[in-house]
Amino acid sequence: MVDAQWLDTREARLWQSYRDTYRELMRALEARLIGNSGLSGADYALLHPLSEAEDGVLRTRDLGKSVGWERSRLSHQVSRMEKRGLVSREECASDARGSMVRLTELGWKAIEAAAPDHVAAVRSYFFDHLTVAEQTQLAGLLDRIATNIPADACATPDCDE
Repeated sequence: MVDAQWLDTREARLWQSYRDTYRELMRALEARLIGNSGLSGADYALLHPLSEAEDGVLRTRDLGKSVGWERSRLSHQVSRMEKRGLVSREECASDARGSMVRLTELGWKAIEAAAPDHVAAVRSYFFDHLTVAEQTQLAGLLDRIATNIPADACATPDCDE
């Protein structure tokens, strides 16, 4: 068991502020995305990397890595999007165990229609409140934090036992 080094008042306030801001930013972006395009945040999260991939197709595992999702969540979301005609699944020609996810014509139209307003929302809710210097500083701070998060960090404090 790890001995707790409790957050002091300043640290607790900063951590809570980060959590509240992240939650509210994601809520606002999701609501605007659904309201203006009919796409969920999860839809957009998958359509975006597919739209940037060569021919609009990615290996399923690469798509999952790009959004940081576990296999089951990715599979369920791809199934939902497949039923709506946004993506299709294909066998992987180079590896019979693998599969591919392809953006359909309807998926292309959906991401092309949603992207301009989504980018405008990100700019309005996030970037417009920071100077260029603050954006640069924040990017550096977040990169430093991300670099120091172990890739194989376990989910429970007692995982080493």
